[in-house]
Amino acid sequence: MSKVHFIGIGGTGISAIALLLLEKGWQVSGTDKSASRYFDAVTAKGAYTLLGHSPELALAADVIVRSSAVHDDDPEVVAARKMGIPVLKRNEFLPELTAGYQTIAVAGSHGKTTCTAMLVTMLRGLGVDPTFILGAQIRPLATNAHAGTSDLFVIEADEYDNMFLGLSPKFSLLTNVEYDHPDFFPTPEAYNQAFAAFVHRTQPGGAVIACAEDEGVRNLLTREDFDGIKILTYGYSADFTYQIQNVRWNGDGYNFNLKHTSSQQVLGEFSLRVPGRHNLLNAAGALAVLHQMGLNPSSASESLAEFVGTERRFEQVCHSGDTVVINDYGHHPTQLDLTLEAARELYPDHRLWAVWEPHTFSRTDRMHNAFVTALQRADHIVILPTYAARETVETNTPRQIAEEIGGSKAAYFTNFAEAADFVAMEAEGLNVVIVFSAGKGPEFATMLCQKLDTRRQND
Repeated sequence: MSKVHFIGIGGTGISAIALLLLEKGWQVSGTDKSASRYFDAVTAKGAYTLLGHSPELALAADVIVRSSAVHDDDPEVVAARKMGIPVLKRNEFLPELTAGYQTIAVAGSHGKTTCTAMLVTMLRGLGVDPTFILGAQIRPLATNAHAGTSDLFVIEADEYDNMFLGLSPKFSLLTNVEYDHPDFFPTPEAYNQAFAAFVHRTQPGGAVIACAEDEGVRNLLTREDFDGIKILTYGYSADFTYQIQNVRWNGDGYNFNLKHTSSQQVLGEFSLRVPGRHNLLNAAGALAVLHQMGLNPSSASESLAEFVGTERRFEQVCHSGDTVVINDYGHHPTQLDLTLEAARELYPDHRLWAVWEPHTFSRTDRMHNAFVTALQRADHIVILPTYAARETVETNTPRQIAEEIGGSKAAYFTNFAEAADFVAMEAEGLNVVIVFSAGKGPEFATMLCQKLDTRRQND
């Protein structure tokens, strides 16, 4: 197999696989319904790409890989199946992709992109060149995929569409388990069962490194039978295998120690520049994996201290006058809550704005009350229309959430430009504006920065 055609090549997950194969010398083609930065990236790296449908292009491939958003009635899928060309989802293609590697899979409802990037960054700092795939670009590397020279494959293990069930990891890192993706998992039980199945896929002789600080992880570990699987835990408690100790805020990040409680060994003192105590947990999980691999976590302290994050994860877009604008991929209530908490710690003297573009109608409906609670951590809230993504039927608009929060604290806008004008006009004094979006948030953030600059120049 040497020629692969991707349907939906502009998506983050599919484009990462395409970039990796291009680096390995495979022939890659792909289509998507619209252009994007990821579509442009794979095109620039040598993929033959087209916008729209192209059954002819699909028929020239040895195998088709489709994104989760592509259905059975897609013209390229229909044409390929008619001619007997395999049409695979990501989880069906992963065994081919990871064959011959020692796989490290990072799974969880939240934090898996950042945790994966931390692990890749520290491995590279230790002189190891892993192959990797994750759902966002690591900022200094400006890529979310790479074909390394070692036998390690570090991958962000996405639960949506059961992608992570195509993996057989040597090490499985589990950051947390909290119900999400109601459009695919109809119930919390179905969601939990998928994570249980993922844990069971850990190879004999390997290990699961799980954040026992998380209630969902604790429930999973106590409810399910994982007999025969080595499970190690991390968090703040001395009862866990890896314990975070002596956390100190240094003004723009944290210093902390990590102790291996089984051996009573302190593995080192570490610094972390990315804000939020949830990121301390992400760092501890990544360090624990290094330790289980037989590497010295302390030797990775410098590279962890230099870690600045990934795109769209608390990513500063501009600093216009006294206003800081930040892009964040948060689209689940817990993600909003933790990110707003981190912003309060980092910017204690600033007014905090949450600009939220809901992601999928089903999530917004099912988690309505939790969104109301999380958003109220901010001083001012601007709500935009829902980014539908793969969904087509809207049951209600997020205007109801703005109305429920009420008063002058929350406002709903149907138009990006009007919302950006409102924020730019009202942002007097010290402000930090976090744009939460898994959709078109970067476009809004860029627009807002331009309007803030214009206003500052005219004052």
